[in-house]
Parts: sequence; structure tokens; C-alpha cells
Amino acid sequence: MANIGLQEYANAIRLYEPFEPVMAENTSKETLTDEVLEILRNEKAGTQDIDIPDDQIAKRRLIRALLNIRQPLPLKKEMMQKLDALLHLEKEEKDTVSAAELPNAVADFPDTGIQCAESMALWQGNITDIKADAIVNAANEKLLGCMQPLHDCVDNAIHSAAGPMLRDDCAEIIHRQKSDEEIGTAKITRGYHLPSAYVIHTVGPAVTNETPLNDVHVAELISSYQSCLDLAHEIEDIRTIAFPAISTGVFGFPKQRAAEIAVTTVGNWLKQNDHHFDRIVFNVYSEADKAIYEDVFK
Repeated sequence: MANIGLQEYANAIRLYEPFEPVMAENTSKETLTDEVLEILRNEKAGTQDIDIPDDQIAKRRLIRALLNIRQPLPLKKEMMQKLDALLHLEKEEKDTVSAAELPNAVADFPDTGIQCAESMALWQGNITDIKADAIVNAANEKLLGCMQPLHDCVDNAIHSAAGPMLRDDCAEIIHRQKSDEEIGTAKITRGYHLPSAYVIHTVGPAVTNETPLNDVHVAELISSYQSCLDLAHEIEDIRTIAFPAISTGVFGFPKQRAAEIAVTTVGNWLKQNDHHFDRIVFNVYSEADKAIYEDVFK
């Protein structure tokens, strides 16, 4: 399988250009929701008969579901303006947290023996609410985002908050690479409507009943974290990064072992490399996952 480098796709996805949304004149969230939903529903034959709910929350969930299943295609100008306006309003309403201002792991865990813990932080919440220079997406090999409507995974959450241009960029990368993304490698795109400027996409290993955890899985997960850091290191603007728990959840990697690998690998990388990173955040969603990382740091 091929694995192209940053310079082979960066210009094609305008990686270094700041994203400026093309805003519709109407800034009523309710009106934008209705108009975007109507356009999306009528975009292709298979969705034209879907009933539109009365409730605004249900309407917004339907928009997300329709975008989840939408193939990477250029948006018509009217649709782009309305969707940009809607996503921009939602971004402005977010209660975001700054990665740079989070207390470091040494402050939270004074007796920690983890290398370079002064450059790390642990934070519980939705990764799409973190304002970092880059967040990491636990992607699949197609890089196109989770296409299961409303699925509760980080891949779905990130693509839904960023907007469909994220999927378009990923499709362009795969087109130029001419193959699926390899496990343990990484690619980067702009973050679009996310609070973070960039998204780093990596494919972690999948642990199943047929392929129980082994040394290959461990090496691949280590490679995912290292590849993300190597890639982020190529871009001077990236000083803060937020990692989800790569390969846990539906990918089946045991959470305790994954957390140990994540923290140790990042610590080793920071120790062994001259870098410009100020804060590496380990993002967890549940109390149980937070407790696992706390144990690792302790």
C-alpha cells in the first residue's frame, strides 16, 4: 500500500489557508435548519420521501444523519452558505475549553513518574469542544468519517461538527494516495467548523475475538501516536494537540493497556525529540475512562 507524505496533498486541500466560512445573509438558526434540511432531503432520490419532524432538535439530528451518509461531493453555493452559517452559529454557541490553559499532569498528579508530564494534560468531555491547534481523529481506513447515521463514535462526532468539507478533503487525500490509509499512519486536514484549526486522522489497530491483543497491535498503536506527533511537528502552528483514546471502543483495544501505551508513547516521543509543543491533551469521555488515565498518571 502507498502512503503519501504531507507535501503530496497539502496544496490540493489548501491546508495552509485559513478557513473562512461563506455565510448566508439569514442568521436565524431555526430558519437555517429548515432550509438546510429541505435542500439535503431533496439532494438525491433516496431521501426525498423522508418525513420532516416538527421539533427543531429532531430536525437538527436529521441533518446530521443525512450528512453522515452523504458521499463526498461538492456543495452547491446556496447549500454551502446556509450550512456554513448554521455550523458557524453552533460553533459560536459551544462552551469550549482551551487546551493551552488546562492544568498539566504534574499539577494534577504531583507524584507521577511519566516522562514529560509537564507537557501533558487530562481532560474529560467532548473532543469537539476543545480549542486546540489540532485534534486527533480515530479514523477508519477509508478516512471518510463514520457513515453510520448518528453513530456514537469520535469519528462521527468530529466529521459532524466540522462539516462535509472535511470529508471532501479526506476523499482527495485517498484519491491521491490511490489506496486506503494504512494502520499506524496519519494525515492532516483543516478543522473547518471545529474550534481547532486542524484535524489529524489516524487509523489504529482493531482487536477482535478472532485476533486477540498481540505484539503487532501494540506496535501499530504506538505507531499511530508517533505518526500523529511526527506529522504535527511538521507544522509550526501546532503547539497544542488533543488525542482521543485511539482504538478503544468499537476497535476493541483494551482500555487500560491503550492508556498505558498512549501516555508512555507520547512521553517517550517528547523526551526524544526537539519540539514546539506546549500541551498534549488526553481526552476522555466517560468517568470510567478518566479513572483509567488517572491510574496511569499516578
